[in-house]
Amino acid sequence: MKRRIEKIEPILFIAPALIGIIVFTLYPFINVIIMAFKEDYNFLTTEFTKFGLKNFEIIFNDPYFIQAMKNSFMYVLIVVPVSTAISVIIANLLNQNIRFKAFLQTSYFLPMVTSITAVGMAWKFMFNYQNGIINYVLSFFGVDAINWLQNPNYNFLALVIYGIWSILPFTIIVLLSGLQNINPLYYTAAKVDGAKAFKIFQRITLPLLAPTIGLVMVINTISTFKVFNELFPLFQGPGIAYNLFTVVYYIYYHFRSLTPPKYGIAAAAAIILFFMILIFTSLQIYIQKKGSVYKDGKN
Repeated sequence: MKRRIEKIEPILFIAPALIGIIVFTLYPFINVIIMAFKEDYNFLTTEFTKFGLKNFEIIFNDPYFIQAMKNSFMYVLIVVPVSTAISVIIANLLNQNIRFKAFLQTSYFLPMVTSITAVGMAWKFMFNYQNGIINYVLSFFGVDAINWLQNPNYNFLALVIYGIWSILPFTIIVLLSGLQNINPLYYTAAKVDGAKAFKIFQRITLPLLAPTIGLVMVINTISTFKVFNELFPLFQGPGIAYNLFTVVYYIYYHFRSLTPPKYGIAAAAAIILFFMILIFTSLQIYIQKKGSVYKDGKN
């Protein structure tokens, strides 16, 4: 009897978490997959005509979905590498023995715990055509005022700038943690050999920080593919000319903005988004493993 209890005891400990995963993660995931193949699905009555690929045919023939895929891909391809590069530089500077180090580290972390709506409203004012600080700074370089929020040609650029800034705090904190785990003896040995600061950064910091960089790039790729909240403070939706549809906003549009809601189409778009993220992150991890400097403990 005692042995049986010992065998069951670990299961009892993980049961609450396991039940939560099944109810709130596994079941919704499976339900979305099934819903995506239900044609003319009515969520309230649970009625549908048949199982088929009609929902996928609709979204792949919808110009808004094609635009959403393009915008999402471009957003990821720009925001992730640029924010990572900026974060590596800032984290490396914050890791040095500089004055007000603790204050600066806290300052970079504050946006992460600030309401995205409040921050978005601040950025909306900064992008203001007549009184915004961004146009004011650009004027010193002879650049005419840009109508960031009302001109469709600049809407995506404004979203990208805001997106880069919004993920900097998390990226900087994680990279800073990675930098602080690097053994300082490597730097001491390099300085004794007369290595310059840039060479130390290139030959020691970057290779040893590579696993952490890879981690934040994967996390940020998943996050940026799901860009959605950033649209509302700046544009109250998909841009002034409906040119900023993203895949998540496309799902939201069919789920909440249409009457009656098109749950089957929203579910089909969610499945496509899932595979986009899966393929992109898997490829990213594969490239990182192939390009790893350290393999099996050898340089």
